Amino acid sequence: MNTALKITAFTAALAATFGAAYALGGAADPLTGASAPAAHADHAKSASPDRGGGHSGHSDTPAGGLQVSESGYSLDLATPRLDAGKTSDLRFAVRDRAGRPVTAYQRAHGKELHLILASHDLATYQHLHPIRADDGTWATPVTLPAAGDYRLFADFTPTGRNSTNLTLGADLAAAGPYKPAALPKPSRTATVDGYTVTLNGGLRPGAAGELTLNVSKDGRPVTDLQPYLGAYGHLVALRSGDLAYLHVHPNGEPGDGTTRPGPEISFTATAPSSAAYRLFLDFKHNGTVRTAAFTVQAGTSTGAQQNAEPPAGDTSDGHQH
Repeated sequence: MNTALKITAFTAALAATFGAAYALGGAADPLTGASAPAAHADHAKSASPDRGGGHSGHSDTPAGGLQVSESGYSLDLATPRLDAGKTSDLRFAVRDRAGRPVTAYQRAHGKELHLILASHDLATYQHLHPIRADDGTWATPVTLPAAGDYRLFADFTPTGRNSTNLTLGADLAAAGPYKPAALPKPSRTATVDGYTVTLNGGLRPGAAGELTLNVSKDGRPVTDLQPYLGAYGHLVALRSGDLAYLHVHPNGEPGDGTTRPGPEISFTATAPSSAAYRLFLDFKHNGTVRTAAFTVQAGTSTGAQQNAEPPAGDTSDGHQH
């Protein structure tokens, strides 16, 4: 066989070998031996993405705060970087499709817009109360306690036909050395300023569940909670990892004839996926708003977590009211 024929035969054999290997690789995972997915196109067709950020085990329940723009509205953060340890003005606007600042909002829980700030490791949480100028821009003083990555959530409902509630999110940064904190272990009890808050119930993926928080001080039930944001408590839930924002609704309100001012505060929430979540409860007593924080694993009742290690104290960073 001459040289040209030898090269041709070798090339054909090599191509056949790689073709067989490629076919085998598509049939089984080389590490697990399990069947591999057929193709990305087929996978995309079968998936039903939600607003939850790509976690496995997602339901169709939407999660907010993962997008800077939605339904024609965008969160425009004018101050994406702040100095750690210093009080600075945080400025932003909500803009419509035409780029104009939104100036008309529906009030919910006493506010046109609720602004939440959290660090990506969920060690810091602040519920801020910005002031809107006539031109539609918002501003509020804020202090980032340490260097690192933060997430800002704007929860609002614009005024207009077919308006729905939206939660838009934007990243905020403070320069400097950064070491993320570990997520506290799940616990059904949190303490803050001498108050003990006990959590009953749990988050269920894709299904509404009741969360009841019981507030006591020095071993005695607190029965004279004060209204805060139109309720006896305000609860925010954030998913660990991507910080998906859950809409949590209070059950009852002050003055409705049935809701008592403590010691129990009840909410209804739906988790979009099986994951760890951090819950932050704001409650007001004796004129001061305090925050109790919990770690909850969706799909596991807090009653089954009673033996989990309790936190040493409230890990939230406090409020600016």
